Order: sequence, then C-alpha cells, then structure tokens
Amino acid sequence: MPTATGRLLGVAQLSLLSAAPPRLVQLASDAGFDFVGVRVRPVTDAEVPFDVQPGSPLLAETLSRMADTGVVVRDIEFLLLDGTDQRDAWLRMFEAGQALGAESLTVACGDPDLSRARDTLAQMAEDGRPYGISPALEAISYQSVRSIPVADELAVHAGCDLVVDTLHVGRFGATAAELSAAAGRAPMVQLCDAPAERPATREALVTESRSARLAPGEGGLDLLGVVAALEAGLATTPRAGSQLPVSVEAPNSEAVARLGDAGWIEHLHSSAVRLLEQNPTPAATGTAGTDAEARTP
Repeated sequence: MPTATGRLLGVAQLSLLSAAPPRLVQLASDAGFDFVGVRVRPVTDAEVPFDVQPGSPLLAETLSRMADTGVVVRDIEFLLLDGTDQRDAWLRMFEAGQALGAESLTVACGDPDLSRARDTLAQMAEDGRPYGISPALEAISYQSVRSIPVADELAVHAGCDLVVDTLHVGRFGATAAELSAAAGRAPMVQLCDAPAERPATREALVTESRSARLAPGEGGLDLLGVVAALEAGLATTPRAGSQLPVSVEAPNSEAVARLGDAGWIEHLHSSAVRLLEQNPTPAATGTAGTDAEARTP
C-alpha cells in the first residue's frame, strides 16, 4: 500500500544484496513496500549473480511471487559505463528487465571520456525503447559523473532518465536549483541517510555507499530538502503536482547482521514512512542533502 500521502514506496536490491529476487519481493511485501528494484547483473566478483533471464527458473519464481504479493519491479540495475563495448551486457539486461516489467535500468559513468559516454548512453536509450526500458543515469560521488548538472546534460543528450540518490547528493553537494531543473527526468528518488560529515577518501566513500548507509532519518542529510527540491521542479513538467516514487537504498552490513533480513527491511520501511509523512516543503537556496563543503569539482 502507498504511504498515507499516496506516495509509492519501494526498496532497492542493494539494501539486501544477499536476497534473491523472489525473496526480496516477499520481504518487501511483508514490510509494506509497493515495489522493488532488482539487480540483474552483479557489480563485483563477490556478489552472487541472479539469473532472471527469460526462461530461467529464478525468473519464473520471481514472477510468481510478484503475482502473489502485488509487489512490482520498477527498475533493474546495475551497469557501470567504463568506455568498453558493453552492448551485449545491456541488451541481456533489457531482456531480463522486460520480463520483470521494469521501466528503467540504472547506470553510472566511470568513463573519463564524457563525449564517448554521451554516445554510449544514446545507443543504450535507442536499444531500450523496444523493451520499454529507459537507461537512468545516476551521478555517483566517486565516479566520473558526480554532479547533477553533468548527469542531466548527458541524459538530455541521450534522451534518457536520471536517478537521484540522496547519499550521493549529500556527498557532492547538489543545490536545490540543480535538483529542480533535473526533476522532469527523474522517475524516482533513492532514499537513505548518512552522517553529515563526508568521508575523506574515495575508498571510504565506496565503503559507505556499498555497506554503511543509514535508514532514512537516522543521519545528518537533508533528505526532505532533496525530495522537496525535486517535487518543486515537477511544477513545470507534465507530472506537476505528483509525488515521486521513493526507493529506499540503504545497505548496512552491521544492521543486517544485528536485525536480520526481515528486521532490516521492516526498519527501512517504517523509517522511510515516518520521514516522508513529515510532508516535505520546498527547499531553500543553497545545497540540498548536506553542507556546501561536500561539493566536489
């Protein structure tokens, strides 16, 4: 069921990376989430790959669990554009995503050649149209594309979407104006919290991002300011007055070990609902997510 405000609430695969898609769907349903994101391609060698390609037993089980619970898959992940030819990889991801009913495929850019990255994204967007899936570029604080304006420019050029993640917004210091300007291309916002102080090294940023995020409302980031800035920007789009779906993406190894899989997912849901029902108000000028010192060039 949507929150009391009518906002759709989901949970991203990264919040519980060890859970295979059918189990993630069931845990999400039990906790009260409306949708999930599914990782159809591993990011690191340490991850267990989930084969949800058309015809696979895991896909059939996932679809059965979705039918039983009413939880849907909105997005799939994750591809890091690195400058090599990855077309075969993303075509397989589109196939899996279409079978799951997904609408977007989250990508990030580690390619230092942004001109090449523009062309890659444009090819991805063209390839995704027959599958009904759009690439959604996420600006990540430790990758080549690490600001909302750069991500937005690439998305506009390619004709694709972008994903706003509150952790990375906090770490590179996006402004409310930047978020509002990009809002029309954001199919959802990824929500988590973290301490206000930015980690000092790239390695620490990576560790925080992958395994040490906090539940919404338990850190020092201005989460409501990010949501409000995005929704203020929707006033000039066909989605004026709508509430962006929220996907809670909060991996935390210590918390999962302490609370268990179901306990962590339930905690993420209750924390997100409690925060979002405070009713975000339009953000003021300045940075959204954290203080101005977090901005990176």
